[in-house]
Amino acid sequence: MKTLALRDKPLFQATLGDLIEALNEGFANEGKDGRANTNPSIEKRYVYGLIGISKLFGCSQATAQRIKSSGVINEAISQNGKIIVVDADLALDLLKVSNKKWGRKYSK
Repeated sequence: MKTLALRDKPLFQATLGDLIEALNEGFANEGKDGRANTNPSIEKRYVYGLIGISKLFGCSQATAQRIKSSGVINEAISQNGKIIVVDADLALDLLKVSNKKWGRKYSK
């Protein structure tokens, strides 16, 4: 009932309380009508190709190829021919669990 009264009132006549109430009501209704996702962690993040893998892990493309070829992140990879799609969150979790060391072969 209050929202109808607020809609009829010109903006310059609205008080700060009216504006805050309208904003809170708008944010409360945002998830109900499907305009915004209220739980962004459900959305999957994907990276594409060896370039995407190298950006995800912050390594060179050669190291990204080595990680992919080793089989550590096979569960996160979908490959059809030359097209590589990697579930980023799953790949990070799998690499975190792995005990392999990547980077230089010899550490001093």
